Amino acid sequence: MSKWLIVAFISVLSLGSVGTMAQEQFVEGQHYEVIKKPVRTSNPDKVEVTEVFWYGCPHCNRFRPVFEQWKQQQDDTVNVVHSPAMWNKGMVVHARIFYTAKTLGKDKAMHKEIFDAMHIKRKRLLREGEIYTLFEKHGVSKEKFNKVFSSFGVNSQVQQAESRARSYGITGTPEIIVNGKYRTSGRIAGNANVFDVINFLVKKEKDAKS
Repeated sequence: MSKWLIVAFISVLSLGSVGTMAQEQFVEGQHYEVIKKPVRTSNPDKVEVTEVFWYGCPHCNRFRPVFEQWKQQQDDTVNVVHSPAMWNKGMVVHARIFYTAKTLGKDKAMHKEIFDAMHIKRKRLLREGEIYTLFEKHGVSKEKFNKVFSSFGVNSQVQQAESRARSYGITGTPEIIVNGKYRTSGRIAGNANVFDVINFLVKKEKDAKS
């Protein structure tokens, strides 16, 4: 386990530590950035936490299990979602994989598997034939895969994700967006602080709703 991952796990296991000290310590421009024009969330009744990721990103691959553990500890007032980043054609293909899996109801089962295919099996996942082998394991027919992978619905979701990423002003992956208003990451907050900063921003938004 990498030093970064150990630090992140310790941070996640200490989720209850955000208090007065954190409120004094975490400041705009140093630990998080305010998004100039807030981006609309999918459910205004909840605090939305969005992970902007790329399947080919080694940092995202290491961040994934820690973020999943954090996600499991949230109550039903928090809505956690994933949004793929894309700034080249290969990333657009990988975003299409994510939304194809989501459309087919296979995203929870396949999310880790797609990361593993790229980072353990060293697959590039750019050719449809290679991509389909992942879906075939989950009982998806080739006909169904082809129909969904190139569908209007998936195209639309990919375009929306690209638009969101531009609106967020992301500078890399992974980045965390809290309620469409704030963004943070290990690069911005420091790996040792990132989950405390996320918790701080989530609490800030919860308090604003109460």
